Amino acid sequence: MEVAVLLLLLGLLEAEGRCFFNRTQEHCTCYNLSEESLGSIIQCLPATVVEFWGGELQRYVALPITDPDPSTIDMLGSLTVRKIVFGDLLVPEALLARVLRFFSYTQVQELAFESCTFEGQGDWQQMAGRELPILSLRFHQVSSAPLAGREQELRSLSRWLRELRELSLTACGVASLPCAIGSLFAALRSLDVAHNSLGDESLGSAFCPGAFPRLQALSLRHNRLRSYRAACQGLRLLPELQHLDLSHNKLLVDPTSSCRWPQSLRTFNLSSTGLDEVPAPLPRSLEVLDLSRNHLRAVDLSLGSLKKLFLSHNLLQAAPPLGQCPMLDTLTLGNNSLRELPWAEVKQLRELAAPGNPYDCSCSGAGGLQALAGRGRLGQGWPQDYVCQAPPGYRGVPVAAVPVSVLRCQPAAVIVPCLILALLGAAAAGCLLRARAGLALPCRAA
Repeated sequence: MEVAVLLLLLGLLEAEGRCFFNRTQEHCTCYNLSEESLGSIIQCLPATVVEFWGGELQRYVALPITDPDPSTIDMLGSLTVRKIVFGDLLVPEALLARVLRFFSYTQVQELAFESCTFEGQGDWQQMAGRELPILSLRFHQVSSAPLAGREQELRSLSRWLRELRELSLTACGVASLPCAIGSLFAALRSLDVAHNSLGDESLGSAFCPGAFPRLQALSLRHNRLRSYRAACQGLRLLPELQHLDLSHNKLLVDPTSSCRWPQSLRTFNLSSTGLDEVPAPLPRSLEVLDLSRNHLRAVDLSLGSLKKLFLSHNLLQAAPPLGQCPMLDTLTLGNNSLRELPWAEVKQLRELAAPGNPYDCSCSGAGGLQALAGRGRLGQGWPQDYVCQAPPGYRGVPVAAVPVSVLRCQPAAVIVPCLILALLGAAAAGCLLRARAGLALPCRAA
């Protein structure tokens, strides 16, 4: 019986198939295993990552499963597998509830389900008080019963869930996260709920007082959020939040909002959110801010801790003033409407990327970019993506190929000598006129 349980744990599936082991990557992938092809599992024993794809587990729902004997426990503990992936499976929860406890005898730290369907209801009381070594749990394109109403079932897993560090529920049709569930994840550091249906009204319930108290990284990209203020109100109770991704939501900004983001926030991704103005307020503690792929025409920030600012794919006609961001070292301005860059400000940056702009290559437009490139400050895209739009004679010419002379790119060097020559010419003409008029006034060189 112990052998049968182990095979279930490792993915005994219906239909013919076999396993393929990549020794270099210590990665083993099995497809549609059957009793006839189980021998190929043996080659997966040295692997650290094992994947099982295809088939179903319904035929094993009624199989009696007992606790393993000491020899089986020793064998499970000696396996080097650290991550197991199950894909394209129909998973009966009744079976999963009985098999999951066997992971407590392994060293598996990451468990993932991809494109799976969970059906039925399991007796999760069997897991009450049991600890598992799994610290990372991932579900992608998985369908199951809604989380609402299942709080009591999950409490049976509380001893394990309170130690979980990473949880991912992506593209799973999640529309809400009950408050009571969030309080179970006492040690969770990272939560990814991207590509779901969470709306503004869902956030207050999901991140209620006491929920996810240790959360540091949260991804809400590709959901149904609509209000910048509502997002702030819904997440303001996360005391340790450092990294927040709200990208690919259509956010409206309320200029009268007085909500304050968690002061722990360091990285904020607001790319592809339809913004036509910089939202306020922004966390004063930010070090990384991504506002790329929006409709911004002007940006003026005052963030003393900001180190990296991403503004590519906007409608900017001028680079933002950088004086109020003294710590800034990285700036991206690609694919805007910039004709030149402010040399005095951007030359202090460690890295600058500004390809795909319609540069005016007369005078400082080309000279400044060439000087930045010479200092190794221009990032990806130089020189092939830096092209002149003006003057007409240089349209379509790479900025790097524009000949830059001192006379053309140092206006003062041209204007001052011309003024001197003009004054000398005027003085000489005056002397000549006076001489013709018979005046005895002396004429000296200026």
